[in-house]
Amino acid sequence: MRPGAEFFTAPAAPLQRRYEALRSYFVEGVSAPEVARRYGYSTATVHQLASELRAGRTEFFRSSKPGPKGPRKAGRVRDRVLQLRAEDRSVTDIADRITAEGTPVSAPTVWGILHAEGIERLGRRHEGPAPRLEPVRARRIGGWPAGARFECDHAGLYLLLPEIVELGLDRLVKAARYPGTRVLSAFHSLGSLLLLKESRRGRAANAFPLGADPGLGLLLGLEAIPKATHLTASYRVERRANVALMEGLARRCRELGLYSGEAGFNLDFHAIRHHGEQVPLEEHYVPARSQRTRAVLTFFAQDHASTEMVYANADLTKAEQAREVLSFAEYWAKVSGDEPGLLVFDSKLTTYEVLDELCERGLRFLTLRTRGAKVIEALAALPASAWTTCYLKRSGRHRHPQIHEDVVQLKGISRALRQIAVRNIGHEQPTLLITNDTDTSARDLFGRYAERMVIENELDADISGFHLNALSSGLPLNVDLDTTLTVVAGNCYRLLARKLPRYELATPDRLWRHFVDDTGSVNVFDDHVRIDLALRTYTPVLIDAGFPELDIPVPWWGGRRLRFGFPPR
Repeated sequence: MRPGAEFFTAPAAPLQRRYEALRSYFVEGVSAPEVARRYGYSTATVHQLASELRAGRTEFFRSSKPGPKGPRKAGRVRDRVLQLRAEDRSVTDIADRITAEGTPVSAPTVWGILHAEGIERLGRRHEGPAPRLEPVRARRIGGWPAGARFECDHAGLYLLLPEIVELGLDRLVKAARYPGTRVLSAFHSLGSLLLLKESRRGRAANAFPLGADPGLGLLLGLEAIPKATHLTASYRVERRANVALMEGLARRCRELGLYSGEAGFNLDFHAIRHHGEQVPLEEHYVPARSQRTRAVLTFFAQDHASTEMVYANADLTKAEQAREVLSFAEYWAKVSGDEPGLLVFDSKLTTYEVLDELCERGLRFLTLRTRGAKVIEALAALPASAWTTCYLKRSGRHRHPQIHEDVVQLKGISRALRQIAVRNIGHEQPTLLITNDTDTSARDLFGRYAERMVIENELDADISGFHLNALSSGLPLNVDLDTTLTVVAGNCYRLLARKLPRYELATPDRLWRHFVDDTGSVNVFDDHVRIDLALRTYTPVLIDAGFPELDIPVPWWGGRRLRFGFPPR
């Protein structure tokens, strides 16, 4: 070889080493174990790199064309944005300043940089000198303020009040026996936390803009929303109260037809990382950080048909996590009177011992099986005629998987299970599914599990949309209340979505941006309250949905009614 060939035969840079390894694997036909030995990877890593390349998620060569999207310039823009925000400048001010300095940048781009850094929006500003806010104490309304008018920066949250009334949150909270105080009832405290969750603010410490909004306290029958020191006192809440609230909520949602559970549930764990130190938390693997760290392990159950979260539990330990699937089955049987439908979950959610208990109780499940070397060899030895090609009606690639079905006996499970091997779906080795469902076809079961990837994305959207990853405490019970309110807030947003044409499947994030994040005025009359929302691009959708005709009695207003006003079109 000519001098300089060592640059290619012994690559030093990680990206070049990855490139040469994949080139050897795909072009030269070198086996995965040999590629792993030659370039210092594990065999599993080689397979993973190959899968990512096939899926189009690997990029080796970047365009050398200069421009504002180049890494150096983007880095300078980001640093300048953070520097100007530190001076308490608004998004528009920052965009104008950077543009004037010779680098055109838009306000949405600035907000994207700030949002990626976890920086919240600034409060709305007023012309002239900043108004002085008189101290407002959170307490019940003494006398009905008929004739009053409040300018409300968060008036869009009133769009969720009909859903709160429809769910009967005041009755649910009372039945769950949450603790209250001498000044505020349990409903006032839980309702304030729910408003904070629905406003999509990350922490209770960010509640000041809500408490300073003179028109928002009336929503709950208060003079003002409680301050952060009251809202963070959730350590007084016990797990039993959260379970009782979710039970009542589930029964009410079933009555409203929001979900039924007949199509089964998707179950998953989510580790919520804590950023503090010296907290009494166990270490769990956090995928977003690709590391094990102190975190709160949270269990979620999602109705498959409606994609709504129906259950959450953050009061878990490693010793208890494997049996949480059984706890959820008991919970749903108590709520609905029937056993849950098909339970779909990842192989790491539970153990074979618990799977055996599910079989004994007649509960159907569908999960993955670890691919052992002997199983892979046996599948590779099968003739082509042993595989059946089927068609999946879905978008994207890999719509023609090949399936081989068998009956297996696994150690630790007393009953035989169906094993469904699937190939031609973009993976190096076949995917193995195991189930005790003997009635559903193998094709439909694989399609059901394939939908789980979409479900995980929707779960991530709920978690990020309600800022569940921003822990305000190292105590799991605090987080458990946070996850419970995430379930309630998600149901409220879904009830709102069902009323809006073409928004039935919209995410909470989209509903927030289009409708709920709005200002307006709160006009108080003797027998009703009228919310006049500011005119926005999507206001006609609310008008077409019949919001101008709504006339809803609010129990904690003494039967007074809620109405909405819109400017004429």
